[in-house]
Amino acid sequence: MNKFALAVSVAVVGLGQLTLPLITVGAESSSPLMAKVRDATEPFKDVNVAIAAGFVQGTMCVNVDGRALGIYFVHSDLLGGSTLDVNKPQALIYEPLSNGSLRLVGAEYIVLASIWTKQHPGANPPALEGQPLNLVESPISYRRADYRHSLPAFYDLSVLAWEHNPVGTFADWSTGVSCVQQPSQVAEK
Repeated sequence: MNKFALAVSVAVVGLGQLTLPLITVGAESSSPLMAKVRDATEPFKDVNVAIAAGFVQGTMCVNVDGRALGIYFVHSDLLGGSTLDVNKPQALIYEPLSNGSLRLVGAEYIVLASIWTKQHPGANPPALEGQPLNLVESPISYRRADYRHSLPAFYDLSVLAWEHNPVGTFADWSTGVSCVQQPSQVAEK
């Protein structure tokens, strides 16, 4: 992950110019991929549009140690291929809000490992717009309540295009997303 530090120069009496680092920002937060994911998922800010397009709720909001995955809505017709298209995410990620509504926070791109390996023997892991997907082997105990537990090994890329994630834009878990407002929250320790 490429990072750059924002810095500010301040005048300090008697010391001249002093440069202080303010914050480290992931360069991916302004990447072309982020803009493409936002464009592709803009219509799905309304979860009813996502449902009408064939997405169905695949999980409750999963929260572990102050980090959350969000609620995943999955489009099963888009699972099973080995071609990734930024305009066709396999899942949308929502955060439950206090008024009962859902806020779109990102999208997830998924390729089953067995399909990728069969169609691309010896190849590197799949990538979306140059961003590599992560291999998630099954079963994984920390995702017991996650829809992906029922999948065989797969590659995934979570893109939190609508929410700042202090852990990283392409990280699965986010400290910027909360499950607190979900009526029947799934909590794991």
